[in-house]
Amino acid sequence: MYLLLSWRNLWRNKKRTLIAAASVFFAVILAIIMRSMQNGSYTYMIRSSVKFYTGYLQVQGKGYWENRSLNKSIIIPEKQQKEILKIPHISSVVPRLEAFSLVSSNKVTKVAKIVGIDPVAENNMTDLDKRLIKGKYLTNTSSGVLIAQGLADMLKIGVGDSVVIYGQGYHGVIAAARLPVAGIVKFPISKMNNGMLFLTLPNAQNIFSAYGRITSLAIMLDNIKNQTGVLETLRSELNNKYTLMTWQQMMPDLVQGIELDNASGLIMLIILYIVIAFGVFGTIMMMTTERTKEFGILISVGMKKAKLIWVTTLETAFLAFLGAISGALFSLPIVIYFHYHPIPITGNAAPAFELLGVKPIFYFSTDPTLFIHQALVVLLIALATALYPLFFIKNLQPVQAMRG
Repeated sequence: MYLLLSWRNLWRNKKRTLIAAASVFFAVILAIIMRSMQNGSYTYMIRSSVKFYTGYLQVQGKGYWENRSLNKSIIIPEKQQKEILKIPHISSVVPRLEAFSLVSSNKVTKVAKIVGIDPVAENNMTDLDKRLIKGKYLTNTSSGVLIAQGLADMLKIGVGDSVVIYGQGYHGVIAAARLPVAGIVKFPISKMNNGMLFLTLPNAQNIFSAYGRITSLAIMLDNIKNQTGVLETLRSELNNKYTLMTWQQMMPDLVQGIELDNASGLIMLIILYIVIAFGVFGTIMMMTTERTKEFGILISVGMKKAKLIWVTTLETAFLAFLGAISGALFSLPIVIYFHYHPIPITGNAAPAFELLGVKPIFYFSTDPTLFIHQALVVLLIALATALYPLFFIKNLQPVQAMRG
């Protein structure tokens, strides 16, 4: 009876009800779109960054991350790598052998990072072939190297020329080789563009006398949400024999940047919630005060204040629920559209994104929890405004109310 009475009371004044529901409706839409853009941009930035080189996770030798020494390299047989790839939610595994050596041509010598790669696996993860600006991409049998454009310019070499690698191999063995340049790649990050050289993994293992060894196994996931589960599975599979690094540990600057931006976003969201609360409260207050005479008559004819409070609370709940659900449903197609058609970032901000290797766009998230959380928060704010009718009716004097 109370539910039916509350529902009928709402539609006695359709204009008033629609105004109140609309305030919640637009509040939910604004909150969802704002949070969707923020969370979506974080997810896109993280995925772009880990796909650029590190992966979501890396398997390394104990102590390797601290000193990056070939002596901390590990052996993970190809069979075991395939077993790791079979773990649910792992989309690719990329073995690498990394070392720093002198790279020279004629009279010019530079220090560069030498990376031995599986050309197919590396390309599946980082799209390295799309960064090729001259020459050909590596194959599994290539004897040549891919050199970063900045490093090639410093050494004054091009495709077809040769470079000399000279450094220290596994357990102090001298590593030296003369290799042809098969291609030139360009990176948006100057540090990488001025000091990277790629060759096939078997070739690198042979030059550095690290036969069958790798320094890291980069792992990509289908979704960042599955990272914790995959990490636990890997720990049990590898029996703590190796060190497992997460992208958060490998890229602390990115984590700090996201946390700082998220904090500012939450402040903006709190301000939005405060505005929403005042807007909804004003609407509920208007609805309550204009029914003062009605409440006075109902109490005078015998209706208990407790029951009247219960009816008005249900009315507020109906209004809040109606606005929250309709707002969430209406925002869904908007968020889906921008998920597949991201908003491009132009002007002076665009180069800053490109320097990080991230495409300058605002990406929107379609995470279902986003809609539920924002709708619930606004719903709770709207329900909190039901306290005003409660105190208003509790302190209402019927005679004064009927006189207006």
